[in-house]
Amino acid sequence: MSGSRVKSIIVLVLALITFFGAQAWRPTLHLADTRPKVDLETMFPKTFGDWATDEHMPVQLISPDTQAVIDKIYSQTLSRTYFNTKGDRIMLSVAYGGDQSEGTRAHRPEVCYPAQGFQILSSQNGEFMAGTHTIRVHHLVAKAGGRVEPISYWVMVGNRVALSGTEQKLAQLTYSSRGLIPDGMLVRVSNIDADAPKAYLLHQGFVAAMAHAIRPDLQAQVIGKAGA
Repeated sequence: MSGSRVKSIIVLVLALITFFGAQAWRPTLHLADTRPKVDLETMFPKTFGDWATDEHMPVQLISPDTQAVIDKIYSQTLSRTYFNTKGDRIMLSVAYGGDQSEGTRAHRPEVCYPAQGFQILSSQNGEFMAGTHTIRVHHLVAKAGGRVEPISYWVMVGNRVALSGTEQKLAQLTYSSRGLIPDGMLVRVSNIDADAPKAYLLHQGFVAAMAHAIRPDLQAQVIGKAGA
């Protein structure tokens, strides 16, 4: 047998080993199948604390074209406007996908807002307190014409907050090593206010009250869990 033929056979064998090895290590169990079923409409209460849903003002946060893209990525989306007795208003947008694989990465505001004509004026990480739990969040300020919209959001991969693309990938690998395919969720709150620091304080209070009102057995899927 010629040397070139031996090399070809070796390459073929190595390729087969790599292929079947990858198949053997590929996770097959969806994390979503091991815990309570997600229904965004009931998971996020319509009223909590001093906040109530404005049923007469449906939220249209994104263009129809962008919505069509998100509908392909996520299995569920939720958009609401809340108001309190002080007259403050908060827009909540949530997107959930049962398979947070490479092809279903969360659609980040840094991408979808500029696609709709917004300019991102600032971008920074921050933290919200929900009881004794700390939620790592990302803050943006988006502007279109005279509309200034401070935004706070976070991305869940399974029970872990992952703010950057790298963190998302590492979280996915962590779950994959346990044979699990993680689900994913993006939670975004925003309001119209030229005073961003003031807006972020309002977001903090809103998120803390919302997290407290979510069922205890569902909270980890929304705000994360230590050691997940």
